[in-house]
Amino acid sequence: MKARRFLAVVLAVILVLLALGGAASWLVWQRSPLQLQHRVLTTPRAARFVPRDVDLSLYLLSDAEQPLAYARAVAPPRRRAEARDALARLRDGAFAAAGLDYPGELAGWLGPETGLWLLAGDDRTPAGWVLALSSRDGDGARRFLQRFWQTRSLAGTSLQVSSYRGMGLISGRGALLGSQPVPIATALINDDLVLLASGRGPLEQALDVSQIDELNQGADPDFQRSLERLGEGALLVTARPPALDDWLGGGWPGAGSLVAALRPQGAHLLVDGWLAPAPGGDDESLAGFPAAGATTAAATSAAEALLADVRGEAASLALLQNPAHWPQAWQARLQPWLIAGPGRPLEPLPARVAAAAEGPLLVLRSAGGWLLGSPEGSPDPAALEADLARDGLIAAPLELDGERVQVWTRLQAASGRRGAPSEQLQATLAAARREQDGRAWWSDSLDTLSQQRQSRQGPRPLLAGLAALDLPAAPLRWALAAGPAQELLPGWTPWRLLSALAGEPLAEPVQGLGLALQSEDGALHLRARLSYG
Repeated sequence: MKARRFLAVVLAVILVLLALGGAASWLVWQRSPLQLQHRVLTTPRAARFVPRDVDLSLYLLSDAEQPLAYARAVAPPRRRAEARDALARLRDGAFAAAGLDYPGELAGWLGPETGLWLLAGDDRTPAGWVLALSSRDGDGARRFLQRFWQTRSLAGTSLQVSSYRGMGLISGRGALLGSQPVPIATALINDDLVLLASGRGPLEQALDVSQIDELNQGADPDFQRSLERLGEGALLVTARPPALDDWLGGGWPGAGSLVAALRPQGAHLLVDGWLAPAPGGDDESLAGFPAAGATTAAATSAAEALLADVRGEAASLALLQNPAHWPQAWQARLQPWLIAGPGRPLEPLPARVAAAAEGPLLVLRSAGGWLLGSPEGSPDPAALEADLARDGLIAAPLELDGERVQVWTRLQAASGRRGAPSEQLQATLAAARREQDGRAWWSDSLDTLSQQRQSRQGPRPLLAGLAALDLPAAPLRWALAAGPAQELLPGWTPWRLLSALAGEPLAEPVQGLGLALQSEDGALHLRARLSYG
């Protein structure tokens, strides 16, 4: 009996210790910045005050310190302080743009959600903005408003206190020290949510729509479905066509509204988004972009074979499925970026090949030029002959590494003495094509074709980047190495805005970029992956 009692006591102690250990682990995980990777998307509280027709809305679904702690946790030890400080400058600059001093006015009370939205204007300029700030304690929001208006009142701002829909509104003019004062209006909701707007009009509109479910974003069924489809995220963005063009770098043919979520993934940032087609779209709209289900098993197998056979180093690697059947607007939009690179002219032959390829097409860019890979008969060079002749390209056979290859040359006047044009003509290589193991390889460089045949190793980082996008049937998957990614991002409008808020260039730490596009359920699913190491 004594032995049984002893064993029962020991078992009870063990169970209590396991329970305490489990509870401690749960508490540590709840406080861990790494939890930001698995933040389940729910309807932001501020969405109830957001009109459905806003140009742009953003929701940070954590407090303003957690992203900094996350960056420090995942950065290499020697760069932890640098990573945290860079995000801190970006955060402080973003709040400063709204006339707020984060360290002095917000750090002590700001809670787990921040929202910002821009109201639509008639002349493609924002008609105003509203900022929603949640409080992490019962008194923080009230104390902030008292200090906020007291400071501005002492600076000479005349305040107006009024009531609207049963809520107290305070309005006046405010700014950071040394900045031009601008109209500001505030309201306190349930003692723990501050609405701060660029005047009484935007603030009153926010209060109006909060009372009518048919007008606010929080009760929008399309918005709710988008959150369910996205699943997880730490930052949520919605945009309508004016904002897509002016704020998010437009150029998506036939695009309507966008809902996207950003979440960290180790040392990477993953963006998932859904672009709905504009009303009345035709074959040149998003609806005409190929769906993932349109990719046959044979095409998928051929694509994997191309990826397995590609050799040599590359700065950019893209896999296209059936590009001949893409809408013309999409071909014109994407070909220069994928084949030539930003700011560089697109050459005739790769453009013709990409427009005629049925099945998979591999596109690589490197220091040596471009390389295309396709199944042997898609496209057939004979079908391109007339178009290439009109482009001034002449086909001819050539022997390379003991094998017959087809080349295209362009005749041009040779340079004479002192650089003057000569009466003689010389042929310059425009492109070459070689067949190997049932596949065709096209390039503007004979050295690149030789490397493709002789090298034993492919561009592993870029192949890993394609796989990490986790959309294997997407009609477009594109991965860029550090150099091209750092070159591409500063030309993107949101990146320039973020760099301006941070007060410094932000592209240097970027080590890679991936993008995938596919049509699903009548919308365009886009996924981007930004790598920092």
